[in-house]
Amino acid sequence: MNNSKPRIGFYPGTFDPITNGHLDIIKRAVHLVDELIIGVALNENKRPFWGLDKRVACIHESLIEVFGDACRVLNHKGCAIKVIGFDNLLVDCVKANNASVIVRGLRQATDFDMEFQMCLMNQCLAPDIETVFLVATEQNRSIASSFVKEVARLGGDVSSFVPKATLKRIQQQYKKENY
Repeated sequence: MNNSKPRIGFYPGTFDPITNGHLDIIKRAVHLVDELIIGVALNENKRPFWGLDKRVACIHESLIEVFGDACRVLNHKGCAIKVIGFDNLLVDCVKANNASVIVRGLRQATDFDMEFQMCLMNQCLAPDIETVFLVATEQNRSIASSFVKEVARLGGDVSSFVPKATLKRIQQQYKKENY
């Protein structure tokens, strides 16, 4: 990117928990922007499995697992990825972080309908912010955080759907609840 101003992307979600599908979108999005901010939404309406701080920590651990030591200090200058929590209007958070691109992942056609409506609303609220849709790879199309939580809650194996750091936290969570 030859612009003097870095292109900052913002990938919002609840990431409850972060999955291999989310990580696939992150891996691909970092090639489109100079910096990628992963915005973890508070969104209590979704009844999150973990609180905001725990989800942010899990994402940090998963990024280190995928990207290695280069992401150990995520907020220092030079690192292409950082993770923040937010509880305000998405476009306000995007603007506050000087981002110009919202990154969204699409798994299925039904995702597109909702994402398209949100994109149109965001365009009305902030016409200078673009939305980029990245289509999930075939192996990640069936992965949804809600399914991961349900399968894990019922004792199923979710190891192929989540990074090791997430799996460890899920196992610890259900071990606590079962004793």
